[in-house]
Amino acid sequence: MLNSYLTSTIKQFEYYKSLGDKTIMQLSYDDLKKEFAQDSNSIAIIVKHLVGNMLSRWTNFLTEDGEKEWRQRDQEFIDNFHSKEDLLQAWNDGWNCLFSAIKPLSKTNLEQIIYIRNEGHSVTEAINRQMMHYAYHVGQIVFIGKLIKGEHWPSLSIPKGQSKVYNKDKFQQDKSLKHFTDEL
Repeated sequence: MLNSYLTSTIKQFEYYKSLGDKTIMQLSYDDLKKEFAQDSNSIAIIVKHLVGNMLSRWTNFLTEDGEKEWRQRDQEFIDNFHSKEDLLQAWNDGWNCLFSAIKPLSKTNLEQIIYIRNEGHSVTEAINRQMMHYAYHVGQIVFIGKLIKGEHWPSLSIPKGQSKVYNKDKFQQDKSLKHFTDEL
């Protein structure tokens, strides 16, 4: 169970990263900076916030508080990317930090206590907390991307009106034990 948790966790994080990747790739730099209302967050700002969170949470994950003294959270909501390439570099740096922290974990680490703002969490709880936080923000990124692209948005899941066809294909296959992202 515990080994499958770690494997599944890595695959889930990879899945959320891929949704963000697929959204960012189809948008221009101007699209990434688009805000729909005053004080709303553009994709660029959401990326900056995610990266700040990832670098803080996952740097020295097992030995230091997840809210680093050097983190400037309020600055994460000010877009200062100079290009799409800068944004992508930051995005990948954040995810690389996360994967470097969780891929070496073993089941013996899962009950270890770590701290975020002096609040104790088991490693499992901390992973779950961050996964849900990232899923929330990646969902925002995808939604904003969909709003920007409109009718030109390629579905990142089962397209509307295609559920029956999708399910028919799935139920024609033999039962198997695998993660839902294995075929993506």
